[in-house]
Amino acid sequence: MLDDLAAGHVGLGTVWLLGVSMGLTACTVTCLPFMGTWALGRSSGTAEAFRHTAVFLAGRVLMYTLLATSAGMAGLHLARLLGGTWGNALIGGASIGAGLWLIVRAHVAGCRPKRPTAQPVRFQRRADAAPPFALGATLALTPCTPLASLLALAAQSGSALSGASYGLAFGLGAAMTPILILVPLAGRLGRELRVGRPWLSRWLIWASAAVLILLGLRRLLA
Repeated sequence: MLDDLAAGHVGLGTVWLLGVSMGLTACTVTCLPFMGTWALGRSSGTAEAFRHTAVFLAGRVLMYTLLATSAGMAGLHLARLLGGTWGNALIGGASIGAGLWLIVRAHVAGCRPKRPTAQPVRFQRRADAAPPFALGATLALTPCTPLASLLALAAQSGSALSGASYGLAFGLGAAMTPILILVPLAGRLGRELRVGRPWLSRWLIWASAAVLILLGLRRLLA
């Protein structure tokens, strides 16, 4: 199928299936350490975990569409540039930003007047969806064979519109991923760990933030 992609002898359905194959395999391995750690640190409820995962996947779909569009317009040069040093820098920055976001939000929530409750401090805001979106968009730049084949097909089309359609189909396929289940489970694990251990709440946040920052630094130094 990859040879057919490179030759341009495929339709949108095949491109979508290529995205599905990546979403079920490489996407899970690459993305779960980032999103799983985020949900664990926040001890996300089911609704929040699904919402943040959906935002994360929306960022991936958008970036795949933009990459394929750029490949259709200008060939592979820009896409390859983003998938190399710049891609790792963006992924690293997004991961470090997510870790710092956890720390800052926890600090702000901790500074508010406390109400008598047995539940851990919550710090839900609409803006909290920004780190998952940034992680999704930047992790789409991770080089892999399916993505390279998508960009080769988009570049061969020579059309921004065709490239965008290929990228959108690929991204929607890649959104079919087990992290839709695994990320909420990570959030549930965080909630379970905190039950009866209020002292663990801040430690869990800081530990998750440290993991995200280390993952980001690893990308920056790659």
